[in-house]
Amino acid sequence: MAFQTVQGGVTAAKGFKAAGIHCGIRKNRSKADLALIYSEVPCAAAAVYTQNLVQGAPIAVTKRHLADGTARAVICNSGNANTCNADGEEKARQMCDLAAAQLGIAPEEVIVASTGVIGQVLPIEPIANAMEALAGVLSANGSNAAAKAIMTTDTVEKEYALTLELDGKTVTIGGIAKGSGMIHPNMATMLGFLTTDAAIAPALLDEALHAAIEDTFNMVSVDGDTSTNDMVSVMASGLAENRPITEKNADYRQFAQALTEVCAVLSRKMAKDGEGATRLLECTVTGAKTKRDARAVAKAVICSNLLKCAVFGADANWGRVLCAIGYAGADVDVHGVDVAFASKQGRIEVCKNGAGLPFDEEVAKKILLEDDIVVDVTFHEGDQSATAYGCDLTYDYVKINGDYRS
Repeated sequence: MAFQTVQGGVTAAKGFKAAGIHCGIRKNRSKADLALIYSEVPCAAAAVYTQNLVQGAPIAVTKRHLADGTARAVICNSGNANTCNADGEEKARQMCDLAAAQLGIAPEEVIVASTGVIGQVLPIEPIANAMEALAGVLSANGSNAAAKAIMTTDTVEKEYALTLELDGKTVTIGGIAKGSGMIHPNMATMLGFLTTDAAIAPALLDEALHAAIEDTFNMVSVDGDTSTNDMVSVMASGLAENRPITEKNADYRQFAQALTEVCAVLSRKMAKDGEGATRLLECTVTGAKTKRDARAVAKAVICSNLLKCAVFGADANWGRVLCAIGYAGADVDVHGVDVAFASKQGRIEVCKNGAGLPFDEEVAKKILLEDDIVVDVTFHEGDQSATAYGCDLTYDYVKINGDYRS
């Protein structure tokens, strides 16, 4: 089905406003650190969370608030993760109380999130002092400001939105995300806030989000570290006035496909902006027997530090791809796998049936010097496929994480 890319990010859908300002959590006054997203009407809502056993306090609060499948706002700070603090949940509740008071809604209608340094007490005073000003600049054009306010080591804002036709109505889905380091499959340091004006039952919205995450955000890895604060939430205002989606019919399938596309685009933006990264590394796996096998192989390839270093050096070291396939834990025939490298400069076959092919090293280098690199892995055992997103591993990654707390 055809989707139309539109501007507006998290505020592209009807009924949503957003804002972002500097409140003082971060020392650098030029960097915004507090974001707010607000719906003019109550929304169906759902979220997916990190699988790390150590979880940020905002996650516990948000889980309780979304128990009824509804929400109306998101409040998020950067610069402090509010994790591993004795008063963490109390601070997260206070953030919800402060936002709710300014918006005239119940605290239980607020999704709360934090990102930044772990183990430092979150000061609530800067947030309390800035909440009125933050609510005062809420705007239907505020997506970019909110996207900037949730960034930590990110170098670019991550926004995307699209439209599709449902029941003769134009439905919009959009979102913002942050994530650059401490990113690994099963959610990453990464936050994603999605909005849509589709009318859809909360249970089906939750199911569509979980399905979308499996093939997108859960297929991203920058450095192998699964964070404590990962969350992707979605709110649906229903203002598109499509026939409400209450069963898994054609409308549901189209909506789920579009939601997955938004998540996929944001996932690629996140991987490409990995800490210190110079190249997006994408692995596509086709011809596997099961979806699990395809996902396992794709993840293993983009997680290989040896391959990530080779991509940084534009070295077509395909043996590192086979090495990663071999320890992926997938039921695949390593003697029947084909491997190719591709970019906008072309495609080069380097392995056939598990054995090397002669190839021109200069042509391969030219392909691997591009910004977006695809490792194409082909099995001949079935019809299942998967794609994973990562980046190269550079000197700058170590520099960034060597003084992250400063």
